[in-house]
Amino acid sequence: MFIPKENRIAVFSYLFQEGVCVVKKDPKAATHPHIEGPTNLEVMMLMKSLASRGYIRVTFSWQYNYCYLTDEGIEYLRSYLALPPEIVPATHKATNKRPDSRDRDEDKYAGGGRPAFNDNRAGGFGRGGGI
Repeated sequence: MFIPKENRIAVFSYLFQEGVCVVKKDPKAATHPHIEGPTNLEVMMLMKSLASRGYIRVTFSWQYNYCYLTDEGIEYLRSYLALPPEIVPATHKATNKRPDSRDRDEDKYAGGGRPAFNDNRAGGFGRGGGI
């Protein structure tokens, strides 16, 4: 299938920027919801081409293709789009899991737990309770 170069570059740059691409199995859709320019059929065919070459890993579930970029795919798209090696997809960026210093109130619930569950009544309807 012939795909115009600007649509191919738009799809490849989106895939490289995000690291993943979700494509609905709907060849009659006019446009892809996340990528401006190409039709959904063009995105489907490009993902199929990349998957056959081993540049992406595809998981199909509930009429959606979930395409994940592999290490070989990152190198291929980096050379195709002429990007420097410092730029990596969003899925490969290290995120800050926790802030270094947190203001914790250590004695916030020192009275025996959270206030909503601090019920000292005996009994109830559960096992072993009662009067």
